[in-house]
Amino acid sequence: MDEQEFMRGRVYGADHEDASPQPGRAYAELVGGPLDGLLLDVTLPPGGDLPPEVALPTELGAHGPGGRSLYAAAGPGRFRWKEDVP
Repeated sequence: MDEQEFMRGRVYGADHEDASPQPGRAYAELVGGPLDGLLLDVTLPPGGDLPPEVALPTELGAHGPGGRSLYAAAGPGRFRWKEDVP
């Protein structure tokens, strides 16, 4: 199993031991870029709105440790990669 397959369906930012989606939480799939296939927890309080884009810290992007990957909302349940930033 390669790294991409290992990461698919796992929750971004979750502990490696417990990276499965949890009941009662809402998730969006990250599409493209270095975090492709991971799930982002988008559970909001009542009346909350999702941001149009998110900057997620990652060591896997073009800027290595300390860099972030920008993902923009791309319809229900998806955030699409835009670019990596320092």
